[in-house]
Amino acid sequence: MNSSQMEADLYCIHCKEEVPHEITYVNNQLKSIECLECRHDLEINLDLNKEFYKETQKRVATKPKRMTQEYREDLSRFLFSLPVRVISKPYRMFKDIKQSRDVIKEFDHDNEDR
Repeated sequence: MNSSQMEADLYCIHCKEEVPHEITYVNNQLKSIECLECRHDLEINLDLNKEFYKETQKRVATKPKRMTQEYREDLSRFLFSLPVRVISKPYRMFKDIKQSRDVIKEFDHDNEDR
């Protein structure tokens, strides 16, 4: 799960003009829009735990297809990289889970402050 932010000039109903806003996405889904002038914030209710499980389920379900595609494209490269990938997989999974938990904590903490 990942979080990304971008700035865009949008019309603010509180400032009554077009001003910069910070738009936050979680897994490419809109999470919040905040006016950078008046700090008015529009929070989108998004179940982050559900998003995490959906992402995990999708990755597990598509893994056989992705691996098949890899070995069909270049079998020797696939076989050569397999031992390293098997050894590093627990670390990569830990890193992904930690990143997802950090995103969930960040937004849960934000919601507690409101």
